Amino acid sequence: MGAGRAGLGLARAFRTSGCEVVGVHGRLAQSDTEATTSGELPDELSHASVVLVAVRDAQLESALGQLAEGALRQGAVVLQVSGSAEPSMLQVMRDNGHPSGTFHPLVPLALPDLAPQLLRGACIGIDGDSEARATAERLAHAIGASTLVIPTGAKGLYHAAAVIASNFPTALLSLAERTFVSAGIDAPTAHMAARSLFLASAANLLHEHGVAVLTGPIARGDVATVRLHLESLADQPELLAAYRTLSRTLLPFAREQGANRVDVESISRLLVDPVI
Repeated sequence: MGAGRAGLGLARAFRTSGCEVVGVHGRLAQSDTEATTSGELPDELSHASVVLVAVRDAQLESALGQLAEGALRQGAVVLQVSGSAEPSMLQVMRDNGHPSGTFHPLVPLALPDLAPQLLRGACIGIDGDSEARATAERLAHAIGASTLVIPTGAKGLYHAAAVIASNFPTALLSLAERTFVSAGIDAPTAHMAARSLFLASAANLLHEHGVAVLTGPIARGDVATVRLHLESLADQPELLAAYRTLSRTLLPFAREQGANRVDVESISRLLVDPVI
């Protein structure tokens, strides 16, 4: 239920893995290769043993309410894919005899065609009653993913962590590209350079912990280079603020790597005090 990018991506992943997908239902018809219905809930709903609700958080209570009034199969499991919402209607579903919980892919499902590939080896955040969690684990296993149980009451922190890992790299790449362009590099080359650096860093992180693969002036305790960066960014407040904030998060890594303590403290002061 939900024919946006997440819904279509999950449907493709399940079909690719050999799971039977009864249908993908959304508010609007999709000109897509998926068998998609729209409007009123279809009769095929009664054939599904599991219903995944993949709609925006603001529409979740309404969608679950519509589902509660639909012709659900007896005992059908209902899983919603939001990593942050705690919809009260899930309890209504349980009261109606439908095990319910969360199936939140820790994957940016921006491109449905890539979903089967991206979900293999990914992690799925799950919660809910025991039968819902067991069903979520089976579904995750079917598409080659693993699961983590979202601790009760911790969805806010859990989802914040997901956003930091998934969304913030987009912002970082944009900041890096803007800084390259500010240095006089043309936009296509800036994009290529930032992207190649990001991919190389991500490849390193696949093999070692962040502390072990951190490079650059913070890791080296290179006070002069950090000062140069701050001076160069002085007329661009947004980039300067981002540089200061992110650099401060790297200081503990530099200390752990064994950078000179005096140099690290000097950098720490530079990142707080105005550059003179």
